[in-house]
Amino acid sequence: MILLIGLGNPGVEYKFTRHNVGFLVLDEVHEQYGFSPWKSKFKGLVAEGSIDGHTVLLLKPQTYMNLSGQSVMEAMQFYKIPLENVIVVHDDLDLNPGTLRTKQGGSAGGHNGLKDIDQRIGQAYWRIRLGIGHPRAMNHTGSVTNYVLERFSNNDVVWLGTLLDSVAHHLPLFLGNDREKFMTHVTKDISSE
Repeated sequence: MILLIGLGNPGVEYKFTRHNVGFLVLDEVHEQYGFSPWKSKFKGLVAEGSIDGHTVLLLKPQTYMNLSGQSVMEAMQFYKIPLENVIVVHDDLDLNPGTLRTKQGGSAGGHNGLKDIDQRIGQAYWRIRLGIGHPRAMNHTGSVTNYVLERFSNNDVVWLGTLLDSVAHHLPLFLGNDREKFMTHVTKDISSE
């Protein structure tokens, strides 16, 4: 089984904020692949399904970002999922809006959701890092916290829909260990917008 986690904060006030792009990706995956209805479990919302022959459990922790590891750890322990089968989709301030990178392991880079996951399960899980831009680079005058908790801007909507659709559509490549091809295809879809 593969555990695919999207990071975000629960509640309608956070639904379309930059910090919740992980939740938005999982919603798109859920829709494209016809997963089971969402249900409450492991301090999160879970749905089960299959993608290109892989059994996948979607998990959206409902603990708020800073405690995401609680939910991830419970799901991993219950299903005995190895760390290399854990994939976390999250926002990344250090990447330009609409870009993405993948990596296994590494530091949390100041991301509190990743910090909590690292403390509870280790660092050797896979990450799909989705760029939201840094507030300084985006001429945003508020704090980083305010920036990530703000709703996506009208300019963001231009690339966001394509990014969500493309990540979900090309996910079978990632799950099949063709991660370079996954990144190439998603990047091509974004750049053609």
